[in-house]
Amino acid sequence: MCTVCGCGEGETRIEGQDAGHEHTHGHHHHHHGDHLHPRDHDDEHLPVQAEQEPEHVPGRHDHVHDHDHEHSHVHEGHDHNAHGHHHDYGQGPAHAHAPGMSQSRMVQIEQDILGKNNEYAAINRQLFQDRQILALNLVSSPGSGKTTLLTRSINDLKEELPISVIEGDQQTANDADRIRETGVPAVQINTGKGCHLDAHMIGHAMETLQPEEASLLFIENVGNLVCPAAFDLGEAHKVAILSVTEGEDKPLKYPDMFHAANLMILNKIDLLPYVDFDVEKCISYARRVNPDIEVIQLSARSGEGMDGWYAWIQSRMA
Repeated sequence: MCTVCGCGEGETRIEGQDAGHEHTHGHHHHHHGDHLHPRDHDDEHLPVQAEQEPEHVPGRHDHVHDHDHEHSHVHEGHDHNAHGHHHDYGQGPAHAHAPGMSQSRMVQIEQDILGKNNEYAAINRQLFQDRQILALNLVSSPGSGKTTLLTRSINDLKEELPISVIEGDQQTANDADRIRETGVPAVQINTGKGCHLDAHMIGHAMETLQPEEASLLFIENVGNLVCPAAFDLGEAHKVAILSVTEGEDKPLKYPDMFHAANLMILNKIDLLPYVDFDVEKCISYARRVNPDIEVIQLSARSGEGMDGWYAWIQSRMA
């Protein structure tokens, strides 16, 4: 179990645009120092054994942790070197067992996990900057209308901007399929029992996705207002989406997320006549935890307020 947020052991799958392409990253306990991410994918698709630690190469994701477990790592139908770009993202994020562990040890492991995640995030961020990719991390609780907002945004902007999507969900590729119907490339990450995306997953997804330079990358995180707040993905901005069908006190209940977000989108405003929701109070609560947070009110269903959202994106692209 991950001591940072409590998400359990499981298997993370990164599925590409082609039906036969997926990465499988087991979150069973393993010793990260014993494997290297293969540079070439032959017919065996087996991890490469390393007799010694390789020299550090800038831009590589190296995993060294002090716990042992098995690892499932499958690659199909994709050569990571085909595009002239390679990152060695290692063998998966650290997940530590808490039973019988002292509080100080748990705190140390939590710091180690987040510290390692931040190293991966820094590599992602540099990659985004080098390629002039605007990466937006969309976060919300389930049912906020995040995917509807995303598909409408893509359809309205795809003629003006190159767009790609990394889609995060615990199970199924339903949302990624909806995204692909818009005609833009998308990669699905299924986190299994994991309740958030991390920077390591994004790095692997980027190897598959290969977004264009000077493009817009949407990262749709797992529906959760708690854990994604702690994990930097290397994005330029976190965008917290809150619908008027939820409580206006959500920013106070989940302050870490709204403190981490640069923008709050208040969605489904077309339903305001039918729900008991105080817009001004919600905005006041959000600015109580984050005085600098920007707020855009819109309806992804009716289109009201979407121009403000698009203008915000264009200003960040510039």
